[in-house]
Amino acid sequence: MNASSPLNFRWPHWYHRQKWIVYFHFAEIERLASGLQREFTISVNDYQFTKTVSLEYLKPVVVVSTPVNTSLVTFSIESTNESGKPPILNAVEVYAVIELPNVPTAQDDVKAINDIKATYHIKRESWQGDPCVPRNYTWDGLNCSYGNPPRIISLKLSSSNLMGEIVSSLSHLSRLEYLDLSDNQLTGAIPETLAELPNLKFLNLSGNNLIKSVPEALKKRVVDNTLNMSLTGNPNLCHADPCPQKKKQNTILVPVVASVSGFFVVLFGALATIWLIKWKRKAGSSERTLRLKNRPFKYGEVSRITGNFGRVIGEGGFGKVYLGTLDNGTMVAVKILSKSSKQGYKEFQAEAQLLTIIHHGNLVSLFGYCCDSKHMALIYEYMANGNLRQHLSGKVKMHPSEDHPKALTWSKRLHIAVDSAQGLDYLHNGCKPPIIHRDLKTTNILLNEDFRAKIADFGLSRAFATENDSYVSTCPAGTPGYLDPEFQSSGNLNKKSDVYSFGIVLFELITGRPAIMRSRDGNTSMHILQWVIPIVKNGDIQRIMDPSLQGEFDINSAWRVVEIAMSCTRSTAIHQRPDINNVLAELKGSSVSKSSGSFKMTSLELHSDNAPVAR
Repeated sequence: MNASSPLNFRWPHWYHRQKWIVYFHFAEIERLASGLQREFTISVNDYQFTKTVSLEYLKPVVVVSTPVNTSLVTFSIESTNESGKPPILNAVEVYAVIELPNVPTAQDDVKAINDIKATYHIKRESWQGDPCVPRNYTWDGLNCSYGNPPRIISLKLSSSNLMGEIVSSLSHLSRLEYLDLSDNQLTGAIPETLAELPNLKFLNLSGNNLIKSVPEALKKRVVDNTLNMSLTGNPNLCHADPCPQKKKQNTILVPVVASVSGFFVVLFGALATIWLIKWKRKAGSSERTLRLKNRPFKYGEVSRITGNFGRVIGEGGFGKVYLGTLDNGTMVAVKILSKSSKQGYKEFQAEAQLLTIIHHGNLVSLFGYCCDSKHMALIYEYMANGNLRQHLSGKVKMHPSEDHPKALTWSKRLHIAVDSAQGLDYLHNGCKPPIIHRDLKTTNILLNEDFRAKIADFGLSRAFATENDSYVSTCPAGTPGYLDPEFQSSGNLNKKSDVYSFGIVLFELITGRPAIMRSRDGNTSMHILQWVIPIVKNGDIQRIMDPSLQGEFDINSAWRVVEIAMSCTRSTAIHQRPDINNVLAELKGSSVSKSSGSFKMTSLELHSDNAPVAR
C-alpha cells in the first residue's frame, strides 16, 4: 500500500533452467482523480530487462521481457517519481526457454506436404506438426534426410483413397527420391514436372485411372536408368506421344476379303462371348474386369527379364521364385513351375486364371504368364519385404543397413492384420460368386516396400458355383496348423474355413510363434491354440505376447486382437465364427490407444470353449 515500496518476486528455485522469458499482464482497475496516473518500472534480474509502463483505466497492457540468462528469476515493479499510486501486477507468466534439439523441416517441403494433405483430404493421426522432427514422430508414409534443415526424401501414399489429378505440389518436394501413389483413384495426365525432381529414383503410379501419354522427359529418365517407374493398371494411359488416333475402317474393301474377315470376326467374337459367359457363371464378372496388363510371355522373354534366372527370392511346393525386371524398369517376381512340383499343373493354371479376373489393393497382382509345352511361369508384382512369417521369425532385416533383424512393431502388425482382412473380405464379399482362398497363412501374406500386406498364392482357391451357395464340397487341402478342423472332418468348405486360418494368422502376429510349434529337438510338436488358450483363460496376456516387442504394445489393443482371434478359431464355423467383414470392422477399431497401458480385470463372455474368462 506504500507507493514508495516496490513489489519484489522470486521465481521458485526448483526449476533449473538457464534462459527465461517473462510475460507481465497489467490493467488499471481504479478510477484515478484527474491528473493522476499509475506509472512504474519493471526490472528483471538486475536490470537484464527493464521497461516503464503507464496505465489507463481498464485498458490491458502486456509486457514481454527479452530472454534473461539465469538459474533463478527475480523481478521488481517500482513506482516512478511521477506516479501517485503504488505499483500493481494483475498476472505473470514465466516461461523456460528450451532449445529445440532439431532444426525444423525446410519450409518449402512443409508448405508442399501441407498442400498435398489439404488437396487429398488426408486425415492421418500422425500428420500434425513438423513432418520430419522429432525423428520418432515423423509423419506416417514419410522418410526424411536429417541434414540442416531436414528434407522429405520419400512419400508413400499407396492405397490411400486419393482422388483427383496429381497435385503440382509434389514437384516442389525437390529432394524427393521415392514416390508411391499406386492403387488410388487418381485421374488426369501425369505432370511433366515430376521429371524435374533431380533425385527421384522410384515412381509408382500403377493402379490408377491416368490418361493421355507418358511425358517424354520421364520416359527418357527410364531409358537412362536414372528412374524406376511403374505405370501398370492405367488402361487409358498410352506410352506413345502423341497418342495414336484410332484408324477409321476403310469402307471400300474387296468383297471376298470382307467376307473372310467378317467370318473370323464372328468366330472369335462368339468364342470370346462363350468364354466370358463361362467366367461370369463361375466368377461373377459384374465386379471383376479382365486386366489388360496380364499378357503372355515367351519362355525366352522370361529368361531375359530374370537375367537367365540369376536370383532366387523364394521357393515352395510349386518350384522357385526369381527376381525379374520388365522393360519399363518395374521389378517383378517370377514363379516357375518345376517338373517335380507338388502343386501341379491344375493348381498353377487355376491361379493364373483366377488372378486375371480379380484385382484388389490387398491381393498380389499378376502382370503376365508363360504357358508353353514345357514351361509354365507366373509373373507377379515384386513384394520387397518378403512374407510375414520371415519377419515374425526374425529371419529377415527390414533394412540392409541394420546389423540385426528388427521386430515388427505392434502398430505395423495391426496394419498388416487389417490389410490381410481387407483382401480376404474382397474374396468373400466383393466377388460374386465368392472365392475361398483355402491356404491362408503367414507365408502367403507378402509385404511391399511400405509394409502393406497383400495375400498371395491362389492355387488352391475355389469359387462357389453360384452366389447363393454356402459351401463347396472338396477334398481337404491346405497347410497343417491352418486347416479348419470342421472342414477336415466334413469335407464341406465355406468362407468360415478361411476365417479360422485368419485367426491362426492373428495369433502368430500376437505371439510371434508359428502355427505348429516344435520342441528344440524336433521330436514333439504343439498347435498354437493348445499353447495359447490356457494362458489366455487365466488372463495372463503378457505371457503370450511376442518377446521381440520388448513390452512395447498397447495392452487394451492387444486384448482386443486376442478376442478377435479367439472368435475366429471357434470350433463350430457357421454359428460361432464371425464373417470376415465383422472381423475387419473389429480390427479397425483395435488401433493402439493413447492410454497409459493399464487395464482393468473384467468378466468376458464369448460363448466359446476357447474364450478367456477374464482380463
